Amino acid sequence: MRRSIQLPLRPRTWGGARAGAGRPAGARRRVPHRRRPPHEARYPVHGTLRVRAALPSLRGAGVFRAVSDALAASSRRGFRVLEFSVQSNHIHLLVEADDRTRLSRGLQGLKIRIARAVNGTLHRRGTFWAERYHARALATPREVRTALVYVLRNGHRHGTCRRGFDPCSSAAWFTGWKCSRPRPICLAPVVRPQTWLASVGWRRHGLIGIAEEPVPAGRVARRGALPWYAGRPAGCFPLPRRRTCVTPATQGRGVRGARAARGSPGRARPHAQRRARRRR
Repeated sequence: MRRSIQLPLRPRTWGGARAGAGRPAGARRRVPHRRRPPHEARYPVHGTLRVRAALPSLRGAGVFRAVSDALAASSRRGFRVLEFSVQSNHIHLLVEADDRTRLSRGLQGLKIRIARAVNGTLHRRGTFWAERYHARALATPREVRTALVYVLRNGHRHGTCRRGFDPCSSAAWFTGWKCSRPRPICLAPVVRPQTWLASVGWRRHGLIGIAEEPVPAGRVARRGALPWYAGRPAGCFPLPRRRTCVTPATQGRGVRGARAARGSPGRARPHAQRRARRRR
């Protein structure tokens, strides 16, 4: 008869304090890995592409030429690049797309074009982008104008361009400046917008000045800010509040008492109407 042997019990190693357990250490990603929201063709999109920290600046002469050529070749098959601004470690874009599939494939194809072009210029291999692209749909004329100022004047915000147009952006081909300037002779790397918001709608809030400062993301301009319903159809406008005329007979009774005293239904409650009848 065989004797049973007691085997040692090993604890489960599904994580915990052991070395190398858990998510790899590194910089926290700013764009969460979630499902992209649905996209409508009438809304322009503000996109941001961020490169790795170990790479040289994208505003160098040779590197920017490669990025500009990739941007010019990416407007195709329902995806259009309207404006852009290249900074040292990120790129801001204003794009249009016919649907969500063409938006995602257009931005992914643009990332591949830029990565291959810049890696070929720098004679390097490896990962180029730091994270997923960030995209935000612009649903109102005010949002589109704010995004235009933010993209075209982003060099002023980061201190890379103090005066005039940013040479590493599409500001020289932009037609919405207050003061007209001659456009460059070379072929534009951007295309004309096809949506109403990006072509006509944002101009209702005024053209853009060359010295206008961009508004930080998540904030609203203090001066000249319009209400949320600006630029929407007439049926979306809120109705004005009804005012109550104060007379010597209704003074001191409040809004409800005044409405009940003059026989207006308004929002007066039954007890306020009874109180007005007693005072008569």
